[in-house]
Amino acid sequence: MHYCEISTPLCRLLLVGDEHGLRRISFQNAIRPAKPAEGWRQARGPFRDVIIQLDAYFAGRLRRFELPLAPEGTAFQREVWSALTTIPYGETVSYGELARQIGRPNSCRAVGAANGRNPIPIIIPCHRVIGADGSLTGFGGGLPIKQRLLLLEAVERRRSRTAELDGGSLRRERRQPGGSEGSVRANEVGPE
Repeated sequence: MHYCEISTPLCRLLLVGDEHGLRRISFQNAIRPAKPAEGWRQARGPFRDVIIQLDAYFAGRLRRFELPLAPEGTAFQREVWSALTTIPYGETVSYGELARQIGRPNSCRAVGAANGRNPIPIIIPCHRVIGADGSLTGFGGGLPIKQRLLLLEAVERRRSRTAELDGGSLRRERRQPGGSEGSVRANEVGPE
């Protein structure tokens, strides 16, 4: 097993993985930060892609992670964690919605427990699950970190929507390069 610690805008993270993929991310801001187990080897190289993608995520340039993951858990937990990866960037769902999504509408509490045991937060986005009333509920990194992750995604999502509108989706009149005063095409789509 390999591990390394990295700094992020939220806090330091401990990354743990092996040849099968990333196995764990631990928030090191806790009262008792996670410690590497005996026999683990400190190495940054195996986490190169993880670090690049986390940096891009925090910079607002990445919405979906593409990494080999190897979380350990029961079949039910892995089913819930898989469903978490389908929640779109910048959106949230309730525990009840997630339970219905996996075909177990009466398993809200079990879904919540599986969500709470997610060993790879941020990349498996358990922070996108909230209470039925819209309230923030438990999160392994603490509610302030959950709130910051949701805020980051909301801000970046809003920015990209604005850029789409400004950069191509709005129809407007444009003057053609080298044209005369009268050469204007209406309803051209694209940046000015």
